[in-house]
Amino acid sequence: MKHLLPPLRLALFVWPLVFQVFSQTAAPAPVPAAKAPEAPYPDPPAVLPGRGLAQHDFLYTGEWDTRKDVATLFLIRGGKVAWTYQIPRKDEKNGQESEFSDLHRLSNGDIVFAYKTGWRKIDAAGKTIFDYKCPAIGTGADGKAIWAECHSAQPVGMDRVLFMQNGIPAKLTLYNLATGKTEMEHVMKTKEPVDAKSIHGQFRNVRLTKAGTYLIAHMNLGKVIEYDRDWNEIWSCDAPSVWDAVRLDNGHTLIAGNQHAFAREINPKGEIVWELKNGDLPGITLNGIHQVTRLRSGNTVVCNWTAGVKKENWPKIVQVIEVTPGKKAAWAFCEWTNPDLGPSSCIQFLDEPGREEAQELMR
Repeated sequence: MKHLLPPLRLALFVWPLVFQVFSQTAAPAPVPAAKAPEAPYPDPPAVLPGRGLAQHDFLYTGEWDTRKDVATLFLIRGGKVAWTYQIPRKDEKNGQESEFSDLHRLSNGDIVFAYKTGWRKIDAAGKTIFDYKCPAIGTGADGKAIWAECHSAQPVGMDRVLFMQNGIPAKLTLYNLATGKTEMEHVMKTKEPVDAKSIHGQFRNVRLTKAGTYLIAHMNLGKVIEYDRDWNEIWSCDAPSVWDAVRLDNGHTLIAGNQHAFAREINPKGEIVWELKNGDLPGITLNGIHQVTRLRSGNTVVCNWTAGVKKENWPKIVQVIEVTPGKKAAWAFCEWTNPDLGPSSCIQFLDEPGREEAQELMR
């Protein structure tokens, strides 16, 4: 019996180890969960409300049409393309991407627009009156130049332009074309840390209000902040990734949520009193809302950009939608062939009363 104890002890010691190794090596590897197939992008309604391009006369453009080598402004009159103006997508000076981010047609037919690598004023025939080019503001670790960007340029009267220059630091400037002088320049706060990668997401459309205050859509801060002439903060509201903010005649503020796909009307208390979001319009998908416009009728128009949509599905996107206060679609268009109007970022209605240079179009 004594001679059997050592082998028994060895067996009792070895077999658990053998079983552990066998269990570890023999167990099948976990099978990763199957990835759910991506849902197809929904087709637009077979019939959209309204009279197509004949519903309104308007000026229109959009950011980042990477299908083409040029970016285009379209003037639509009587349901047809009456005039176009194009810029190369690659800036001739610095090789950076150019894209239309803001546009305004004055009462005399001149147009002021921002195009990322600068801003420009042209006459009704497309002749350049003034062209501002964003400067290089430093050199990156790779030795390449870091360039400022401009996505917002608003006419103030016939001769002045308020423009935002994204950069390190970002600056808001009021420039007088008649005198060639800068009348105001203010360094804007942005999300920290500020580096070259943050420049693109700092600001899109910002506005001087009819009251003379600065209504600033701080995209990367996720807030709209209103400043008085002395740059005191007098009002603010939360607005994730805000692309556009405009002061309405009723004192409320209309904002656009970019990739969050919402349009909201905010009262002076900061409360949401009206909202349009994806899912509110049967059959129409909202992807990313850029400019948002309140018409005299009380209807709201949104520019429905291509955010997150594969390029092959762009022709299914309903680019512009006009909705009633009750959130019923009153007009919409999906125009990707004959004419191909491309992505939707900015629209100005030419059949609305008021002068753009006097901030009378409630945009």
